[in-house]
Amino acid sequence: MIIDTHCHLDDERYREDISEVIERAKVKGVERFIIPGADPKTLIRAIELSEAYDEVYFAVGVHPYDAQNYNRDFLEEFVNHPKCVAIGECGLDYFRLPDSPEEIEVEKKLQKEVFVDQILWAKELKLPLIVHVRDSSADSLELLEQYAGEEGGVLHCYNADEALLKLAHKNFYYGIGGVLTFKNARKLVNVYPKIPKERLLIETDAPYLTPHPHRGERNEPSYSKLVASKMSQLSEEKESKLEALTTNNALRLFSKVK
Repeated sequence: MIIDTHCHLDDERYREDISEVIERAKVKGVERFIIPGADPKTLIRAIELSEAYDEVYFAVGVHPYDAQNYNRDFLEEFVNHPKCVAIGECGLDYFRLPDSPEEIEVEKKLQKEVFVDQILWAKELKLPLIVHVRDSSADSLELLEQYAGEEGGVLHCYNADEALLKLAHKNFYYGIGGVLTFKNARKLVNVYPKIPKERLLIETDAPYLTPHPHRGERNEPSYSKLVASKMSQLSEEKESKLEALTTNNALRLFSKVK
């Protein structure tokens, strides 16, 4: 069994064929799906899917690009739902920042405040975090080391920054997705063997980051098999063993997934 620990099934691109998407994944051995909470506007759809499909779970949180829309009072209504398994996707993303130094500082300050609030919220609820880190490793590491609870979390779409590997000691896991199959993923391929095996998770980030040889197409959880195959190749482990390992890791981190 494979658990796709990060797939945006609440995205409009799945609106017309979600049942077929889930069925294709199950045929490939992908039997559990976690929808991260990225945009409050799609959260209700994520909850509806979790209630319609036994295999689907969700998280509650706000992506750094939507930090200005963060409202914990609104989100608190949903964290006690039996299918809510984590807080996030939250974090820092400095890839698209404003032009002026003043605006950059304002944006970074907002992202950090919203991130810290979600870290502390997860700690209070004893839930793991789903963390987004893009062009912000140093600040993300500092905040997680300072504030994260013992429940830890996952660094979604791990960016191959070796400094982040020290978070394994704080119960953090590393989400590996389609990027590992890209021809230009040399840095991640080189760092991958340094990740403790007991900290590896499989994800797709569907509909984004579609693995080779389907780049340019809509990504979907069935392509988790391509990620598992590449991980197996790099680990020199049988694919079935790698799938069992990452599934056990996911069940340990997301303890509410059954």
